[in-house]
Amino acid sequence: MSKRKLDNETDAAPAEDAEVKRVLSRFKSDTGEVLPGGLLDLPLDVTVDKLQAICNALLQQEEPLPLAFYVNNVEVTDVLSKYIGKDFSISEDVVEIVYQPQAVFKVRAVTRCTGSLEGHKEAVISVAFSPNGKHLASGSGDTTVRLWDIYTQTPHYTCEGHRHWVLCISWSPCGTKLASACKNGLIYLWDPETGKQMGKAMTGHKMWVTSLCWEPYHKNPECLQLASSSKDCDIRIWDTKRAQTCRVLSGHTRSVTCIKWGGNGLIYSASQDRTIKVWRAEDGVLCRTLEGHAHWVNTLALNVDYALRTGPFQLGSTESKTDSPLEYARKQYESVGEERLVSGSDDFTLFLWKPEKEKKPIARMTGHQQLINDVKFSPDGRIIASASFDKSIKLWDSNTGTYITSLRGHVQAVYSIAWSADSRLLVSGSADSTLKVWSVKTKKLSQDLPGHADEVYAVDWSPDGLRVASGGKDKVLRLWQN
Repeated sequence: MSKRKLDNETDAAPAEDAEVKRVLSRFKSDTGEVLPGGLLDLPLDVTVDKLQAICNALLQQEEPLPLAFYVNNVEVTDVLSKYIGKDFSISEDVVEIVYQPQAVFKVRAVTRCTGSLEGHKEAVISVAFSPNGKHLASGSGDTTVRLWDIYTQTPHYTCEGHRHWVLCISWSPCGTKLASACKNGLIYLWDPETGKQMGKAMTGHKMWVTSLCWEPYHKNPECLQLASSSKDCDIRIWDTKRAQTCRVLSGHTRSVTCIKWGGNGLIYSASQDRTIKVWRAEDGVLCRTLEGHAHWVNTLALNVDYALRTGPFQLGSTESKTDSPLEYARKQYESVGEERLVSGSDDFTLFLWKPEKEKKPIARMTGHQQLINDVKFSPDGRIIASASFDKSIKLWDSNTGTYITSLRGHVQAVYSIAWSADSRLLVSGSADSTLKVWSVKTKKLSQDLPGHADEVYAVDWSPDGLRVASGGKDKVLRLWQN
């Protein structure tokens, strides 16, 4: 679209609309960059479609991008005037319109159980789709890891080697390796194509392993390094090819509950000692300790988690696939902006951090009435969802930590939550034996999904948005689709 045509879009009002009130506005990206073009004189009744056209013209997009617009952290879904506060002065103030590219594909809510995957002899503790959404893995109290064929909904492989409960599983960002860890402190690698064990067991932890995370793809496309945390208070970084510890990160005084490996080479660890520690992965140096929680820190999430999870896979992308996988993974990570971390605790609160630079939190988020068990950033990084034993899920603004709403409907503790790839839907699993799908737009229940015979411990939404998997105390994995 030419500059002249754009001027016509914004300036040329029909004669009969001469009385339409206008307002000075400017577009900003969600990372704060102001779009070239300066101040625009827009009619107050400008629609979202018109904003799309204007913003794409300023971005000089040949193929229009689907964009979402926000004023005062509220998504614009109607005419602009509805989102301007009462104390706003049309003659003096400027409306800041924040734009954000939307997911190029739209995920539909899962509505029915399409398969009951039986085989585990004890509770299913973890479920995880591979980064491309093509494989599904589960870990169980029966000491096995199982790989499932999501198309025929039958067991593919049973991976045997552990001699105690499998507590956590984690896919490498390249999707060619699955790590699992158990209550004996052992870590195994599995080949999803054959179900065979890769190399030797990784030994070193003295107590059970609580969390696993891989080095990001854009840092090392071979995905050789894996980090693990344990009840023995240590974090270990492993060379998975040699099945050897590269370094031990010691400093926590109680069990380490959760770890995340960020995109700039930092590892974040949460502990029952009430602290979060920030480590440099390359040399194990402790950069800073984040303090504020008054009880155990249970869970961590990064705003870049989805970008790091999907790495080189261009899921649903309509972009030309000219980038190398490495370049694509790096661009996806960088497009999210500065890394933010959120922590959830037994003290009923969450803290929002800029962990790469600051020890002081951005916000302390209060409102839950019981401990917080799971927390997740939406894939677009805009919203934080937290799940609690108080039976509710709460949504928060990821920039400020401001409370948005509570999602209520579960009648027992909420254990696990997962976002759809387009950030429009959220699924939760609960001790009440149901899954529930929530709409972020309406902030209401979208689908109630009964089917499990007992508590649901784990849920995952495939990164391609097509299906949800759940597992729990009834020993059955369930697949849900539209």
